Amino acid sequence: MPTEREWNGLPRHDGTGQLPPHHPTCLGCGPDNPNGHHLAVWQDGDRVRASHTFGERHVGAPGIAHGGAVATVVDDLFGFLLYGVGQPAVTRTLSVSYRAPVLLGVEYRVSAHLERREGRKLFLVAEVADAQGFVLAEASALFIVVELEHFDRARRRPEHP
Repeated sequence: MPTEREWNGLPRHDGTGQLPPHHPTCLGCGPDNPNGHHLAVWQDGDRVRASHTFGERHVGAPGIAHGGAVATVVDDLFGFLLYGVGQPAVTRTLSVSYRAPVLLGVEYRVSAHLERREGRKLFLVAEVADAQGFVLAEASALFIVVELEHFDRARRRPEHP
């Protein structure tokens, strides 16, 4: 069983610094996923942040990132908050409000933080902003803290009909 300072073999991070990817093939941050976003995420106090540029493989409408690609980046960024929490958790709900189109080829700043915790429930918020600080998308999520066995059970469960 992981200690309070460690889970899934990864240390709990405090303060400022680059965080390790969730795993090599993670869709959001995995360096070995050819279709991934390859997020490089930094812990900045109680927040996590990343810079990200959506490319042609993320296209929705011409010149605009697909809303699902934006949601993927935000959901993955939320996962990095778990290093500070020090416990594994899973997404229960994710809501993204789009204020303006997220364009391809533009560098955006994505940041997230834990708004509050109620027992196993983690309430998270994030935003996607341009270099001038204009917020293009806001997100909120509810994550549920789980035991590591949760992931083993999910892999052993037979496929749904």
